[in-house]
Amino acid sequence: MKTDIKKIDATKREISIEVTGDAVKNKFEDVFKKISQEAKVPGFRPGHAPRDILEKHYSSYAHEQVLKELVPETYQKAVEQEGLEVIELPDISEVKLDRNSLSFKAQVEIAPEIAVKNYRGIKINYQKVSVSSEEVKRSLDSLKESRKLEVIDDNFAKGLGYPSLAELEKALERQIFLQKENQGRQKIEDEIIRSLTKDMDFKIPQVLVDRQLQDLVRQAKVDLALRGMPAGKINEEEKKMSSDLEPQARNQVRVYLVLSAIAKKENIPLDDHMPAHVMEFLLKEADWQQRV
Repeated sequence: MKTDIKKIDATKREISIEVTGDAVKNKFEDVFKKISQEAKVPGFRPGHAPRDILEKHYSSYAHEQVLKELVPETYQKAVEQEGLEVIELPDISEVKLDRNSLSFKAQVEIAPEIAVKNYRGIKINYQKVSVSSEEVKRSLDSLKESRKLEVIDDNFAKGLGYPSLAELEKALERQIFLQKENQGRQKIEDEIIRSLTKDMDFKIPQVLVDRQLQDLVRQAKVDLALRGMPAGKINEEEKKMSSDLEPQARNQVRVYLVLSAIAKKENIPLDDHMPAHVMEFLLKEADWQQRV
């Protein structure tokens, strides 16, 4: 098999593919063997019709079947041989097939090449999480206002499932602590992402943006439906949703591609858990500095 790759732009490639000899001949033989076993030719039992009769009646069909089987097989081998990370189905053109050779062109979209560096030792400024008595008091006051109570006491705490007001305060303190801890973690992850991507300039394949945008719009429509918005109104809003969510989709794809590039360098599997695993790796490798 011969392959030749032409670079169209940063993420598009045109692969010229040609295969000759036994690979093509054997595929025709396999197809005609199947035809012989299945074809109903007057005057002959299945599997006993002469080849020249089969050629006369099924030549065009055999040609189609060889194309259906051999083009995908050959294309896949070419992609693997060239080590291309294809992200969309190919656009096949200029297909030529005879009994000895097959040639065609495949235009493909590939993931951009991203030179990630300086991702170890990213500086993280963090602050130790603590909860003040004032924060707990504000939370209690909020409960008091929302329930229009004169006073919050042990009886009120028992009604919420706590043996005393002191235990309710401890629960609120834990809740506030976890909330602040999660917010701090998200802020740190956002800082890491900004540090990774701020100076990177690469083409983001539109096909990936479109795919991510479809997911975001689909989720937004589900959220609106759960809030009770009529289906007709949701469909009217879809175009605006797509416009509003497009920047978010583009940024999410950008971040994903950068994390993927790190995953490849660090031999982290490119599965559904890849982003989380890469972030865990970056956090372990970061330069943690506590703010006073």
